[in-house]
Amino acid sequence: MVKVGIIGARGYTGEELIALLLKHPQVKIHYLTARVDTPTPISEMFPFYKNRLDVVCDNFEPSAAIKACDMAFLALPHTTSMEVAPLLLKGGKKVIDLSADYRIEDYKIYEAWYKAKHSDRANIKKAVYGLPEINKIKIKKADFVANPGCYPTAAILSIAPLLRTKGYAFDTIIIDTKSGYSGAGRKSTDDPFMREIKDNFKAYKVDAHQHAPEITQELSKIAKKEINVTFVPHLLPIERGILETIYIATSHKPQATSREIVDLYREFYKNEPFVRIRKEGEFPQLRDVQYTNFCDIGIKVSEDKKLLIIISAIDNLVKGASGQAVQNMNLMCGFKETEGLL
Repeated sequence: MVKVGIIGARGYTGEELIALLLKHPQVKIHYLTARVDTPTPISEMFPFYKNRLDVVCDNFEPSAAIKACDMAFLALPHTTSMEVAPLLLKGGKKVIDLSADYRIEDYKIYEAWYKAKHSDRANIKKAVYGLPEINKIKIKKADFVANPGCYPTAAILSIAPLLRTKGYAFDTIIIDTKSGYSGAGRKSTDDPFMREIKDNFKAYKVDAHQHAPEITQELSKIAKKEINVTFVPHLLPIERGILETIYIATSHKPQATSREIVDLYREFYKNEPFVRIRKEGEFPQLRDVQYTNFCDIGIKVSEDKKLLIIISAIDNLVKGASGQAVQNMNLMCGFKETEGLL
């Protein structure tokens, strides 16, 4: 039985981690933190955990965390995890960080996009990028995993099979994506942000979102050459889910039909339990993946074969965050990859 801790248990991803880990037969939640005035049982913060989990939630204290758990999940805001991760790693604990602090390999790029000085550059190189469908072998050997962002998870899974296949030369990759508001973190009901999204739909950070360098970094590694994308996120007036429509244009006709590309994707992901490729002409919607760890992908090639359209859907709180973190934990601990997730 693995003893786990969640640092930042009160946010969306922390709450989702609790729900998933309570169902996991191989782990026990031993340690929880949040910014609180006084130590408070988690069942008082989230009453539905009454008689299911009554661990007291307190402010983070390194020695208590190291003593209490074998593995820690950092469900902390960006620029905060870098203050906590080195303390736990030094204490010999396995760590899965759900923030962006260790995803970007070049700290200068991180600092430029996140507007903060990186205080733990030494551990950036030690962190394994935790996308299981791409980095499974490395994750199994890792003590420190940087959990991918939600938008990059859907984007990379949607594009990776093409980059590993010879014969496809891309002129343009446009990622048009829509997300529920939980991707922005938990807000109070009277927050201006919540009033702004009610009955509204908008683009934001157009071609300037901080997930863009993460996407290009990982796609370039897969392709073994520089890959650039145009990335435009939109905010939906719903709580959870991401739907991405990706347009890949080429002036060189890939002599392939929709059926052939579907077959290519199915072969690529044939051993991946959480990627589901739709039949030709079928496309996912948010309700297909909400509250699951699945990424569903549908594909269409235009009649002139100059445009490939890929539509993918994930739950941003599960496959885009906490579920993927549990999937990574399973690999790191030698459990069945689907344990606690199906």
